[in-house]
Amino acid sequence: MHFNPDIFKIQSNNIAPQKGRILIAEPFLPGNYFNRSVILLVAHSQKGTVGFILNKQVDFPIQEVMPDFPDFPAQVYMGGPVATDSLYFIHTRSDLIPGSIHVLDNIHWGGDFEEMKRLVNLGLIQAEEIRFFLGYSGWDAGQLEREIKENSWLVDDVDSKLVMRELDHTSWVDFVKKVGKRYSLWEHFPENPSLN
Repeated sequence: MHFNPDIFKIQSNNIAPQKGRILIAEPFLPGNYFNRSVILLVAHSQKGTVGFILNKQVDFPIQEVMPDFPDFPAQVYMGGPVATDSLYFIHTRSDLIPGSIHVLDNIHWGGDFEEMKRLVNLGLIQAEEIRFFLGYSGWDAGQLEREIKENSWLVDDVDSKLVMRELDHTSWVDFVKKVGKRYSLWEHFPENPSLN
């Protein structure tokens, strides 16, 4: 049987990267951060791109990162390899958090951090309304487009309800399934083919 390497090439679905869309990593993308990652883009312009990895949870509470944070059962995710000592957040409460940037539907990025903490402390923001990230994923001008041409990323639209769900490393397969049958082979490809 002849092996066709093109089966792993990403066929352009004519969806360009933009704020509010996701990037789905191709199955062999190396590195701890981007391997089988799903990234929500929160900013995309001629100056560059910013996003957060949605499916890489860390196994410690937010208080370990920020000891003065109120007692709150929020899950923390690894947002990307840039500024990993900083905490970022997306949320659905722009009605309460001033300075938020609209991303998609009712999802917003950032805003007044101290006010957000105060609202959490008062019980006015629930855990399912906010997601925290250590660091972010960033691309310089033109860099993401080059990586997309190199078949590193598949760009797709996303349901905003999925963005706020608790996702983990297995969620990558769910996002691949939503893109279509062309990528069904990705779902079954082992994470480390050299172990087979």
